[in-house]
Amino acid sequence: MKYTQLGRTGLKVSRLVLGTMNFGPQTDETESHAIMDSALDASINFFDTANVYGWGENKGRTEEIIGNWFAKGGERRDKVVLATKVYGNMAAEGDAWPNHDKLSALSIRRAVDASLRRLKTDYIDLYQFHHIDRLTSFDEIWQAIDVLVQQGKVLYAGSSNFPGYKIAQANETAARRGGTIGLVSEQCLYNLAERRAEMEVIPAAREYGLGVIPWSPLHGGALGGVIRKEVEGGRRAAGRTADTLADPVARSRIQAYEDLLDKHGLEPGETALAWLLTRPGVTGPIVGPRTTGQLESAIRAVGLELSEELLTSLDEIFPGPGPSPEAFAW
Repeated sequence: MKYTQLGRTGLKVSRLVLGTMNFGPQTDETESHAIMDSALDASINFFDTANVYGWGENKGRTEEIIGNWFAKGGERRDKVVLATKVYGNMAAEGDAWPNHDKLSALSIRRAVDASLRRLKTDYIDLYQFHHIDRLTSFDEIWQAIDVLVQQGKVLYAGSSNFPGYKIAQANETAARRGGTIGLVSEQCLYNLAERRAEMEVIPAAREYGLGVIPWSPLHGGALGGVIRKEVEGGRRAAGRTADTLADPVARSRIQAYEDLLDKHGLEPGETALAWLLTRPGVTGPIVGPRTTGQLESAIRAVGLELSEELLTSLDEIFPGPGPSPEAFAW
């Protein structure tokens, strides 16, 4: 496994991030633990989760599964850089209560303590804001985070799904306050088929020294060989993948992508991950395996070298927006 610094910090993290969103809803606890053990065996040390994972009436279940795995010992917690998120309402469906969501100081205080209990740990390495909070100032947010850092409950703060101007606003506020390191990472939607982050989000992240952590690196499975699987009688596309293939232009690009990789003898999913690892500012993509076999495929992407010829061909199939701000200014 290869490692890199998380943004401008001294924290070393693996270039693949183990996403845990499937733990609970799609993958039972036993298999989830096996996947995490396999990740450690492969020297993946960066695990990502969120307080709401488990979803619906099972919100928090994913953190509990991870906590039970930590409780097995074997230096599991010490080896892992643990990232979780705060924002969503953790109350039962239809029973939302004020101050049980978003990023007020009160909500953050409650949420972090609840996550620590579920995760069976006394600190979180990277505490991420899952979404922007339009009603809470960054002065209040940083005041809350500063207290958590002083208490040793949180080491670093990151953002998720932030636009570029909010990344700037957050870190300018942190700089003005002094003594606050500010955001060190941004987790955003970014992949070959969805490159809008290159317009504002990634330039802002690079300017302020944030590590970029792409989620949905296979665009919901659309970049994982979905058309080939349909032809071979595999699982039919659903969700975001089905929506992508319903667009004739998008489907033609996915087909051209698969045809190109067939000529090079490459697997689509592994290539999509390897492409992200070539992108400036990217720390590592989040992979969310449902099985250990899917994890093994993702790991192979780290050692995959893509030729300049292939990278050029990929840009022709999935053209990015171009340099910022020229791409949208003129």
